Amino acid sequence: MSTQILLFDDGLHAKWKEFHHDNPRVYELFKKFTFQAIQAGHKSFSSDAICHRIRWETSVVTLEEGVNPDTGEKLKINNNHVAYYGRKFMRDYPKYDGFFRTRDTKSAWRRISRCIQKT
Repeated sequence: MSTQILLFDDGLHAKWKEFHHDNPRVYELFKKFTFQAIQAGHKSFSSDAICHRIRWETSVVTLEEGVNPDTGEKLKINNNHVAYYGRKFMRDYPKYDGFFRTRDTKSAWRRISRCIQKT
């Protein structure tokens, strides 16, 4: 089974929703670094690159941001969550629709968009 098909598995979406709920700082950092990329003049970018930046910042630069204050656990962003964050950003900021490159069909985009809209 391909990664793209797994991306839309309801179990993966449920895991992303739980992670997103438990780690709101991740989306705050995702937005911060995305807006930095936009301000630097990028017309499109990789949501994977943004998540790697979050990983770097929270594990090397600002260690306290890499720990969940409620659980004390270190932040670990599953690669399966990356596409959800990119699409959530574009949904929350329609002006930047298309900023993140996607590889999915229009029907897959509508399905994931509906999932994100519910969060």
